[in-house]
Amino acid sequence: MKMVWGEAPQLWLLFFLGTWGASVVAKTGPAHDKVVVCYISTWAVYRPEQGAYAINNFDPNLCTHVVYAFAGLDITQAAIKSLDPWQDLKEQYGKGGYEQLTGLKRSHPHLKVSLAIGGWNEGSANYSTLVSNDLLRGRFVKQVSSFVRKYDFDGLDLDWEYPTQRGGKPADRENFVALTKELREEFDQYGLLLTSAIGAAKKVIDEAYDVRQISRYLDFLHIMCYDYHGSWDHKVGYNAPLTAPADDPLSVQFSIDYLLKLGAPPSKLVVGLPFYGRTFKTLANGNLNDASDGAGFKGPFTREDGFLGYNEICATLSNKTSGWVRQWDPQTSQVLARSERNVFTQEISVVTYDSSRSIANKVLFAMSKRLAGVMVWSVDTDDFLGICDLDEDTYEDFKKVASAPKRLSGSYPLLRTINEATLLAVEELATPEVPPDTENEIPHGSMADRKNAATAVVSLGLGLFSVFMLQGVQAIVLVITMFR
Repeated sequence: MKMVWGEAPQLWLLFFLGTWGASVVAKTGPAHDKVVVCYISTWAVYRPEQGAYAINNFDPNLCTHVVYAFAGLDITQAAIKSLDPWQDLKEQYGKGGYEQLTGLKRSHPHLKVSLAIGGWNEGSANYSTLVSNDLLRGRFVKQVSSFVRKYDFDGLDLDWEYPTQRGGKPADRENFVALTKELREEFDQYGLLLTSAIGAAKKVIDEAYDVRQISRYLDFLHIMCYDYHGSWDHKVGYNAPLTAPADDPLSVQFSIDYLLKLGAPPSKLVVGLPFYGRTFKTLANGNLNDASDGAGFKGPFTREDGFLGYNEICATLSNKTSGWVRQWDPQTSQVLARSERNVFTQEISVVTYDSSRSIANKVLFAMSKRLAGVMVWSVDTDDFLGICDLDEDTYEDFKKVASAPKRLSGSYPLLRTINEATLLAVEELATPEVPPDTENEIPHGSMADRKNAATAVVSLGLGLFSVFMLQGVQAIVLVITMFR
């Protein structure tokens, strides 16, 4: 049937709008174009009560990439293997965690899902053996490529902690380059991502990584900018200070600046943010540098000496009768919280951690360096249930933010801060306005001003389409009436 505009405007318009609307795919994920890499420590599913975290607790809209941690290395087969088959796989009536996570891509097409191999508990010796042998290394490259594709992962995250360290050998530094090169060549055939979790301490960087070379083969370097201090120091210290004195290499700023100096491209660097704090016990007053017993204390959910998840920290501080107080350190963007003195042991418990203000300031730092984005260890220790009081000082250090954005949900306060702060940091760092002096001057102004200006110049046709998408059937009636 031939359709003529003058004879049937209503039919023509409905046909065009319907065809155009059907081709639009709903956008998922963060509203910015920076990387937000979210690690899930999958053993968190075994934590008690409100600390238990399963795949269905994960919100894929808050991350651009998610990493399933961890798989392990079977050195006898030179192969990647599941460390928890019942949790990871469907075989033997398992829960199929791999496929649960990768399946989220169907409803959230922006999401990239990787599998991490390694972790602290895996150590270093087997990885050192693997990379030193050309035959074993080649076998591993082929097998891991097949494995990640079998379970529909988008890539692999190398979390060897660390080359040359903890039972490794000096040759690991060169052999790690060979591993990344061979993986890159294999993965390029299938469009797979290759990333690596990189230690942030200067000593580890110097000994373990040929930064310029591995940067050629890795898509992103996830810098573990935390654990600079802990109970092992036998004194109270900050877990992840943003800055430190000039002669102190233990800070986020030093690590990033040093990696950039060694040749890491800013577009590949991803700053690690800890969703946890480090704990201490002291007989002193609970201040920075007070002597500690070297053990720390554990939380009710994570149950690890010297470690508290943010969800455990904020729950304690939200309890007004807990007796805990906290103080902000503007030099390091860290929070130190201390308990009352225990009347029996005379000890004071201390935790140093990142609040939402710390997170926002680190995002601002990453944006100022034009880095790829940030990563978090790990989403399962954010306040994912939204139980705690929200921080009121999150954007205290942002000059152009008068008030915090309104949130529709109280869950994931730190992860939501990352996404808010990324947008706000771009605005904060934007080029100052330049008065127009030519007819062709491009308008500047705030983010809201630019959005309004763009709306004002949109064509009538696109304007009608927007109305149609927002108002539905009422908009169609209005348009038909206009053309009668």
